Amino acid sequence: MQIRIYVIMFSCFLFSNARANTIETVSSPDHNISFRVLSLPSGQNQFRLAYEIDYKQLPVIKTSGLSFILKSPDVNLVNFTVTDKIKSSVNEDWQPVWGEMKTIHNEYNQLLLKLKTDKDILIHLIVRVYNDGAGFRFEFPQQPNLTHFILEDEKTQFAMAGNHQVFWIPGDYDSNEFAYSHTLLSEIDASKSGAANEIFAKTFFDKNAVQTPLMMKTNNNLYINIHEAALRNYPAMNLVLDKSNLCFTSHLVPDAVGNKAYLMAPTVTPWRTIVVSDKATDILASKMILNLNDPSVIQDPSWIKPQKMIGVWWEMHVGIASWDYSGGQVGSQQKIKVPHGANTANVKKYIDFASKNGIDAVLVEGWNTGWEDWFGQWKENVFDFVTPYPDFNIDEISAYAKMKGVKMIMHHETSASVTNYERQMDTAYRFMKKYGYDAVKTGYVGKIIPRGEHHDGQWMVNHFERVLKKTASYKIMVDAHEPVRPTGLHRTYPNFLACEAARGNEFNAWSIGNMPDHETILPFTRLMGGPMDYTPGIFKIKMSYYNPEKKEQVHTTLTKQLALYVTMYSPLQMAADLPENYEAKPDAFQFIKDVAVDWDDTKILQAEPGDYIIIARKAKNSNNWFLGAITDEQARTFNTSLSFLDADKKYIATIYRDADDASWNNNPEAYKIEKYIVDHKTNLKLKLAPGGGTAIGFMPANTVDLKQFKKYKMK
Repeated sequence: MQIRIYVIMFSCFLFSNARANTIETVSSPDHNISFRVLSLPSGQNQFRLAYEIDYKQLPVIKTSGLSFILKSPDVNLVNFTVTDKIKSSVNEDWQPVWGEMKTIHNEYNQLLLKLKTDKDILIHLIVRVYNDGAGFRFEFPQQPNLTHFILEDEKTQFAMAGNHQVFWIPGDYDSNEFAYSHTLLSEIDASKSGAANEIFAKTFFDKNAVQTPLMMKTNNNLYINIHEAALRNYPAMNLVLDKSNLCFTSHLVPDAVGNKAYLMAPTVTPWRTIVVSDKATDILASKMILNLNDPSVIQDPSWIKPQKMIGVWWEMHVGIASWDYSGGQVGSQQKIKVPHGANTANVKKYIDFASKNGIDAVLVEGWNTGWEDWFGQWKENVFDFVTPYPDFNIDEISAYAKMKGVKMIMHHETSASVTNYERQMDTAYRFMKKYGYDAVKTGYVGKIIPRGEHHDGQWMVNHFERVLKKTASYKIMVDAHEPVRPTGLHRTYPNFLACEAARGNEFNAWSIGNMPDHETILPFTRLMGGPMDYTPGIFKIKMSYYNPEKKEQVHTTLTKQLALYVTMYSPLQMAADLPENYEAKPDAFQFIKDVAVDWDDTKILQAEPGDYIIIARKAKNSNNWFLGAITDEQARTFNTSLSFLDADKKYIATIYRDADDASWNNNPEAYKIEKYIVDHKTNLKLKLAPGGGTAIGFMPANTVDLKQFKKYKMK
């Protein structure tokens, strides 16, 4: 049987009365998820390709269209014929170089739908359905009638089945650094969200546009997350909501002349992903986005090391040191003379602290010339990445760090002059290797050069991958700031340890900050695509400590900052505060010293987006477990089972908790540390203050511990 499909753009509401024919159905291995590929009549015996998704017979995605608009060649993708339907299944395990678990299970059912147009242009739809969601992409195979083409737009639709609750940030081409809004779908409005980035004046291409990952909860308690996987050689996808029918349509980030992508066959689009469950914990546990990415291209990854770092960084954000040599404070209304942070003596102080406390590495920002006049200038040649300031003796610092057994992390702020960075990458990376730097933190603050390009457009997506390839060739690990939002590409390039792509902890130092629910939303949104360098571990919560006139503060308690090392996953974790603030509270700092950055197992114990998260993780090649529990502005109490612990062991639990009178705004630094003997049958009572958290280390107890500490009994 041949089915002819007419591929053009229709509004979702036209489908509600259309008679859909099912081309093929693909179900998840557990049969809970059903993905139907449909043909829809559009008049004159012509048909359009569409799809639907159900979870346990509840609608997740209603009838939604799939289409492309080509600018060149002048060919409409119409009158498709289904030439073949191929079904297959995969059930396998694989081991990541680093990650939240030692082994990842990859099991799905797949449909390959081969299509051909009247003009003999070939296109394939590939659908994979997992137990935790579904992904689909288009493939343009090698063919004589379509060798290269310009994509004007992709129109993939996501028709929602109701007016769901949604956690969203505005659609933007250049930044992800926004506070999240929590509204109904019908209430999305970027112009009224109050979420605008304080650094740049923002204009949104559509007030109903949002970024992915997009997290939703339905009235019948389904949790739905929409994102993309394996974003390569293609622009990032935003979503524009039609409020008349609650249907999202993809909107790709354009280039300087309005085109979306320049492609050559054979090529593929990114996977469009829908993670769905009736349990919020399943959303956080999903590995579907990782599974949809290609395996590692790095044959010998032995040089890739998850690690903790401290850095000459926070002191600039709180205003007691500067990035630039002249001592001007970036971002202040007037130039306040403060010391240059990246001076040799100061850096040595950080190296000493790292060596003493088992911290792997030290990051130094502001070490190279150019910081006096870099911000927002849209200038081509600001930094050269090899010329230190006069007070940064790189030879002395590198030798001292090596002697102390501490690695150094290079900082490359490009000021968004990407063409300048690309010209200098080889020179910069050779310079790094000469001085023993094995990791780089990149930055792209500002408007992109080439002028008119965007952080999330195809050109920059390709640049970010070029950086990963080039650094891998030098055996350098990457922490990217101001990047395109991640889509699981760290599986393919495991030297891609972490990135920013969201509103980080530094916003608490000089803006209205991140509200107490922020960290309970990020794992359901930004972290769905990959690890985030969130920079937790702030012990001095109120910025008035540094300047009595400052009203800013971190919107958490101190022990919530500890818990973030578990709930905000990253193989590159920063102890972000100043060494002296840790030295003032060595008992609390012990958790940061102990907590792992690489894991053999992860258990999502309890979670609700925007409210609370409790996660337990088992350290790599160890019997130690760590637990993090965080809440929003509401105080909460949980009874938490420790059944994840090994059944044949007793553990000493070191509990870092909020003091009874603690809260994020009134008494944020008050905490208590308690130790008990526990086992897998124990139920712990966790009491979290407003904006608070609990962090726990579980280590196998020896005979001395068993005699010294009491067995835990719930009060």
